[in-house]
Amino acid sequence: MPSTRDIRRRIKSVKNTSQITKAMQMVAASKMRKAQQTALAGRPYATLMNEVLAEVAAGAGDFSHPLMELRPGDRRAVVIVSTDKGLCGALNSNLLREAARFDKDKTTYITAGRKASQFIARTKRKLGAEFTYKDAPLFSEARAISKFAQELFLKGEVDRVDIVFTNFISTLNQKPEVRQFLPLRELKAVDAGIAGDHAEVELTVGSREFLFEPAPASVLGALLPHYLNYQLYQVLLESKASEHSARMVAMKNATDNAKQIIKDLTLEYNKLRQANITRELLEITTAQMALG
Repeated sequence: MPSTRDIRRRIKSVKNTSQITKAMQMVAASKMRKAQQTALAGRPYATLMNEVLAEVAAGAGDFSHPLMELRPGDRRAVVIVSTDKGLCGALNSNLLREAARFDKDKTTYITAGRKASQFIARTKRKLGAEFTYKDAPLFSEARAISKFAQELFLKGEVDRVDIVFTNFISTLNQKPEVRQFLPLRELKAVDAGIAGDHAEVELTVGSREFLFEPAPASVLGALLPHYLNYQLYQVLLESKASEHSARMVAMKNATDNAKQIIKDLTLEYNKLRQANITRELLEITTAQMALG
């Protein structure tokens, strides 16, 4: 049975831990608001780009591009966008569980985030490249990852490129998703950016008139790489918003659990202290009666 001194030490230790988790919760909440605003602000541009590309594709006729080439092979590259740090609940576990479903022998992995790199090294999978991105992702960082994936596809080293990332839905809900990156599928407008259900919007050809210079096919060929770069940039933004949201919730739960543990330990301490006092009173009374 623990002594009162042991219980006091445990209470002090848990209080120190709760102060740390509370501070981490406040920091994550501050970063979460900014990351969420940035991710949500990027979605309208992604939606508009989808609509523009769909309009251009409708006027380009029988258009073909190397980035849209369908191949029968099963060689695959997978871009994993994870976090650099832990303490964000089950976010990384759920994400890496999706990444582990791909065939180990036919998949080349491209990692963005330290946790993904550690997973590839631990499971002895093939690593094609390792990238890092800041707490506030930059477009240049996304462009570097996108360019490497495009080069693998254009050189014929892989037949398909997928992205595994955590999609931000709400502060309490982040969903790991697998999104096809290459080859580009049929271009159609969508009413939601990178997040949410992609509901296709019916486009009436000829409902709006555009003039393209030099030609729709040339415009579309120039826009496709930028479209892919921005899609990957939006993925980084969604992942960061998910990370900070998950960490804030995890630290809040840790703080609440610490408070409950302190409450239970305090109750146990008071019961043990009361029992000690009662036992000492009984000893004094018994000794006094023995002395007559």
